[in-house]
Amino acid sequence: MKEQLINYDTFIKVSNAISHSKEPEEVALMTVEGIKSALGIKGCALFLLNPKTEELEIAASFGLSDEYLQKGPISALKSIAASLKDGPVAIYDVMDDPRLQYPEAAQKEGIVSILSVPVQVHNNTLGAMRVYTAEPWEFTINDVNFVSALAQIAGMSISMARYSKGMKNSIDVLRSMQEVHAHRKTRMTPYEGVPKSFSAEEYGKTYQPSA
Repeated sequence: MKEQLINYDTFIKVSNAISHSKEPEEVALMTVEGIKSALGIKGCALFLLNPKTEELEIAASFGLSDEYLQKGPISALKSIAASLKDGPVAIYDVMDDPRLQYPEAAQKEGIVSILSVPVQVHNNTLGAMRVYTAEPWEFTINDVNFVSALAQIAGMSISMARYSKGMKNSIDVLRSMQEVHAHRKTRMTPYEGVPKSFSAEEYGKTYQPSA
């Protein structure tokens, strides 16, 4: 029950924070930080699919080193490919699973287990949300549902930003995310995805559960 309450609390905080943000890069950063903090894992990353190259390109990450993120192109056909078509995929041991494209890089990063869930909007796959643990982790249905729900919220926000800005595809949004991510030197969100303009105290006033 405690785990469910923690995840629910984070889900509400991130959802409210997202509702106060109009920029897809902020949504992506808040989402990966919220997931990482709630589950107490090593890291989390959001990837967007480039349909031209069939590669997954990093949109936002939290807890992972630049060396690991820059290990090489991530093929949507080789790197846990099933998670883009068939749904969530959990890898218990990165060194004993052929579905991983860069097992040695994962081991060097200190990653043991990975959960990958698709980011889909209107039956279109935009990319994948992945969480990384530093110890063997048997992901529960609550873990999967929590990550999947926030992945879809992030996907919908990115999709809406794509249309509102008149962009042709999500890869244009990705480029703007990468530029912001490359120039950001400090953490943007001080508490599990809640923007500075939306404090924990304000959250308590905004969200009042019914009796």
